Amino acid sequence: MRIGLIADTHIPGSLRELWPQVLEAFEGVDMILHAGDLHTLNVVDQLHELAPTYVARGNGDRGLEDDRLRDSWVLEFGGITIGMVHEFPKPGRRPNHVIAGHMERVFPGDAPHVVVYGHTHWESIDYVDDVLCINPGSPTLPRNRSTRLGTIGFIEIDNGVPRASIYQLTEIGIEPHDLMS
Repeated sequence: MRIGLIADTHIPGSLRELWPQVLEAFEGVDMILHAGDLHTLNVVDQLHELAPTYVARGNGDRGLEDDRLRDSWVLEFGGITIGMVHEFPKPGRRPNHVIAGHMERVFPGDAPHVVVYGHTHWESIDYVDDVLCINPGSPTLPRNRSTRLGTIGFIEIDNGVPRASIYQLTEIGIEPHDLMS
């Protein structure tokens, strides 16, 4: 299973519509998870044409009503539980016990195997204890800078094991992103 990850599109504030590279990259995915701040339902409609799309409502999505939007999601794919929320403490900047406490409040009960989040516009892949935490960054306002080609992500689930990757949008498509840069 291959799941497309996107967050913080801020449309129409950043662009009028998604970069075509995003749509091309998500062709053939099984699911798309948008970690919030889309600002318009047109983004959900556009992504939903490619694959079922779920959105964690961001602080910029207040007032948007659609069955595909919730404050948080807990979804199960291929034996893996994925929690999705817009705002989440950045692993590495907060101690693991603070992140675990936040996770328990947002996703009560058993912690998900994977947490997808947005809000910061900074792409990252981290582990908190055994939980894979992924922020795909922003395809339109990377690292909270001016409008330009940013990042998206993917989760691949193979034999019950999730693997995450981040990709940089380029003029001609996407390329693997070096998280150290």
